[in-house]
Amino acid sequence: MECKKVKKDFKVVGMKNKGAFANYGSEVPKFAQQFLSRASEIQNHSNTEIALYEPKRDENHIEGYYYVGMIVHDALNEVPSGMEYIEISQEYATTRGRITDVGDLHLQLIKWSDEHGYQKNLGSYIIETFHPIENDLEEIEIYIPIHS
Repeated sequence: MECKKVKKDFKVVGMKNKGAFANYGSEVPKFAQQFLSRASEIQNHSNTEIALYEPKRDENHIEGYYYVGMIVHDALNEVPSGMEYIEISQEYATTRGRITDVGDLHLQLIKWSDEHGYQKNLGSYIIETFHPIENDLEEIEIYIPIHS
């Protein structure tokens, strides 16, 4: 697994939801399916699915906001009803691997970030992008926001 620091810009059209951090594993994929049923309404999308997560600040932070959406190529003037356009430019610690390893990928990325002295930016979203590969499998790219 390769971890690295990158500066990345994201342009996203997505739908916002709120839920308990403990339920994200089941809740976010269900909400993503609702969103995907409307993806054809989005102009100029890249076919790359994306999720943005509010970071958990501490043990008392039980619920958080998240978005599910699609990366778009350019800024949009019109966004479908119930969706939002978001632009984010941030420095991240990032890695990519099989979606079945998502928990381990997050842990290894956090460990790598700590070892390299990067501090998490709790004011910016954690981002995951999803990339189909052969045999109906999927890879995930994880971006943890860091202070430069």
